[in-house]
Amino acid sequence: MKVKETYLNSCFVIEPKLFFDTRGYFYESFNKLNFEELLGINVKFVQDNEAFSNKGVLRGLHFQTGKYAQAKLVRVIKGKVLDVVVDLRKNSKTFAKTFSCILSEENKKQLFIPKGFAHGYLVLEDNTIFSYKCDCYYNKDFESGIRYNDKQLNINWILKEEEIIISNKDKKLLNFDEYIKIEDAKLKQ
Repeated sequence: MKVKETYLNSCFVIEPKLFFDTRGYFYESFNKLNFEELLGINVKFVQDNEAFSNKGVLRGLHFQTGKYAQAKLVRVIKGKVLDVVVDLRKNSKTFAKTFSCILSEENKKQLFIPKGFAHGYLVLEDNTIFSYKCDCYYNKDFESGIRYNDKQLNINWILKEEEIIISNKDKKLLNFDEYIKIEDAKLKQ
């Protein structure tokens, strides 16, 4: 397995080693010992999630706050997505910076997203299956998000706006500045 840290500290792209023969392929999608040794991170995943979507579906930018903040290990089982993360860690040198990459059934890449990041993805092929591990359980009371088309973040989602399918819930998410004001107000309390 090859591991490459992105320009966002503690966010890694992971490329597995594939083994091919006449029957097809095999690869180890997760091995806790190798993962922790190569990334230098001790993480205990407690929940696996899977989503099926067609081309144009955009999910995000989502995250959980407080004690329910989640680190994630994401991958595509079938199809292809543009995966995007935003560093929300105020003490980080890359605060408010974004990173994106293509995850697909062909490249088998995975992305490790540490706590303190917003995450979203845009589905680029019909019948895409997206899978991810979380190190903290989902809690509705601690869920949050930032609008995918926030002007300050200026994310290139590849597809035209009219091609994007987004839930009503995600359309109502905060913009980046609104989110920061709320977080700053919490710190002053």
